[in-house]
Amino acid sequence: MTNRRRTGLKNLYRNEFLRSPAWFARRDRWFRNCTNNGTVACAACGVVTAKAELELHHRDYQGVRIVQGTWQAWEDDEDLIPLHPSCHELLHRLIDRDVVLAQHRTRRDASDHALRTLQLKLQNVEAAS
Repeated sequence: MTNRRRTGLKNLYRNEFLRSPAWFARRDRWFRNCTNNGTVACAACGVVTAKAELELHHRDYQGVRIVQGTWQAWEDDEDLIPLHPSCHELLHRLIDRDVVLAQHRTRRDASDHALRTLQLKLQNVEAAS
């Protein structure tokens, strides 16, 4: 098992699912259910931002399925974390570079731990400014 991002053609999730109508519908549903007028705070840095400026990170992929050749998106709302693209990239870098998070934890545990680490690091940067 690995939580590291796959590259190239090996990553159907990134190459297909995140471009599918199912994902765009699920993303819109999350923002309707979990935001106040389409704005929400980035889970990492805490800056309140509009939907268009955020990505959703999957804590796990249990709701992501292919059924009869069609992508389905049935993630629970709490399985998705709103992040700025740069914060999302930093979260993935923490997971990718940490052997324990990348290989010896569930995706959910790795995501939660990396998010807490990122929040602390961003708070320290802000405090030092």
